[in-house]
Amino acid sequence: MRVRAIIGVLAALGFAAGMTMRASADESRIRVGAIDAYLTVPPGVERPPVALLIAGSGSTDHDGNGPQARPATLKKLSDQLVARGIATLRYDKRGAGGWKPQFGRPEDFRFKDYVDDAAALVGYLRNSAKFTHVALVGHSEGGLVAILTARRLPIDCLVLLATAARKQGDLLKAQLEKKLPPDVFAPMAKAIDAIMAGQIVDPMPPGLAIPPAMQPSMASAFNEDPVEPLQKIDAPTLIVGGGRDSQVARLDFVALSTANSLAKTLWLPDMNHVLNDVTDEADDLAAYRQSDRPLDPTLIAQVTDFILAGEVATPKQPSERIP
Repeated sequence: MRVRAIIGVLAALGFAAGMTMRASADESRIRVGAIDAYLTVPPGVERPPVALLIAGSGSTDHDGNGPQARPATLKKLSDQLVARGIATLRYDKRGAGGWKPQFGRPEDFRFKDYVDDAAALVGYLRNSAKFTHVALVGHSEGGLVAILTARRLPIDCLVLLATAARKQGDLLKAQLEKKLPPDVFAPMAKAIDAIMAGQIVDPMPPGLAIPPAMQPSMASAFNEDPVEPLQKIDAPTLIVGGGRDSQVARLDFVALSTANSLAKTLWLPDMNHVLNDVTDEADDLAAYRQSDRPLDPTLIAQVTDFILAGEVATPKQPSERIP
């Protein structure tokens, strides 16, 4: 969970079937309950596979943009997959573009509501009967949502991009510890631990603004562990990590790979958290504001091949382990 997106984890659930309206030649805007989504289908391909793209933390929209960072990660990924014959469905997370009354009260949000949304969209795709198979592609926190969704209902394949292997509360503490002096970090870590334990912290330490009413919601996100559910997933899985990711460490990549020994793995030394190749810290920061910057080409090729391979029913084999 990104530090600057901490308050973006909000919402409550409400969905039903919705209407579809044409937005462009190959892209349709759909609504499943209160969730706005965009279905993009490659022209001239009958019953392609489809990838549900699940965004990372915060009030992130269907393009992968938030209030502060606008790398358009999901839009660029969608464009590349569609160009290679794979349909995509990407959607606005709860809170993106403004709060809807259908979401209920923010303080009633629990992390499972994100999973409810993803499961409803998988159901929409399956019920349409327009696609050969459904892939879940989760980026960052979206990888955790994808893992929990894959535990709830059958999916055909799972792709985890820059996904943490730790509870989000523990990940947040690790991110803060790298940035802050010990005397500033210590009270923040204590407050996060208390919230994870179900306590209400008031007042919060300076620099960590989580209102008391929102702390149970945040606790539901902070305490989800990706490793245990990933161990129980038998769908073909691809785990991708980057060597210049400033938010998720290589140890997370290794831990996820260990949790699912049959998963395929891809380590890209120059790739950052928003899936661009970067050269240094300044270049990494700049990439979060560059919506036209291309994604790592090896990532695109490998994710494409992995999703397309789902059309062929073959037994899973242990992947080559990356040292």
